[in-house]
Parts: sequence; structure tokens; C-alpha cells
Amino acid sequence: QVQLVESGGGLVQAGGSLRLSCAASGDTICISAMGWYRQAPGKERELVAAITSGGSTNYADSVKGRFTISRDNAKNTVYLQMNSLKPEDTAVYYCAAQVACGPGAPGLYWGQGTPVTVSS
Repeated sequence: QVQLVESGGGLVQAGGSLRLSCAASGDTICISAMGWYRQAPGKERELVAAITSGGSTNYADSVKGRFTISRDNAKNTVYLQMNSLKPEDTAVYYCAAQVACGPGAPGLYWGQGTPVTVSS
């Protein structure tokens, strides 16, 4: 199993920046990809950005050029640098890990979520 703990959310003004962190523990050797999702009130959860163990990334169109996902494999931590934040980025952000081996694999594990609020 994999455990994920997020940090870094908060309140920021439009145009500001935040960096989210997600630390993984447990069967981290089985993690093939990690990503960030978000869920705004009344909306479905959506993928924001993802990164594979090899470093390949993909982003939602709405955040391209503003958000950057990165990964420190030695620390089993993934980051989401969010710049030029907009009020529509307000949501609870969830870290996720795709697990490819071990008991329960394949599976998608979730963190507890960290709220991001962008004021106009």
C-alpha cells in the first residue's frame, strides 16, 4: 500500500503563486506515476497534471504554461508549482499515485486533499 500526504495549500490573491507537495510512503517502489487532481465545489474531480517515474508530464489545457509538476524520486515527493493563479483555480487539490505492483495493484491511491483558494 501507499500513503500520500499533501501540504502547501492556502489562500492567495489572483496572480500569486503556491507550491503543493505530496510525500509518498509505503510501497513507493511500485509507484509508476503520480499526479494532481482538483475538485471545485459542485464540479467533478479533474486531472490537473501528472508525471511518470521516467519524468514524462502532461497537463490540463487550463493550467498549461502556469503550473509545473515535478518529482524528487529520492524523497518520494511530487510537487505542483502553481503560478499566475486565477479564481477559477480554487478547489481542493488531491495527490494521486498509480501503483503498478504489490498487493492490490493496479490501483490509484489518494491523499486527503489540500484546499487552494484564489481571491480576486
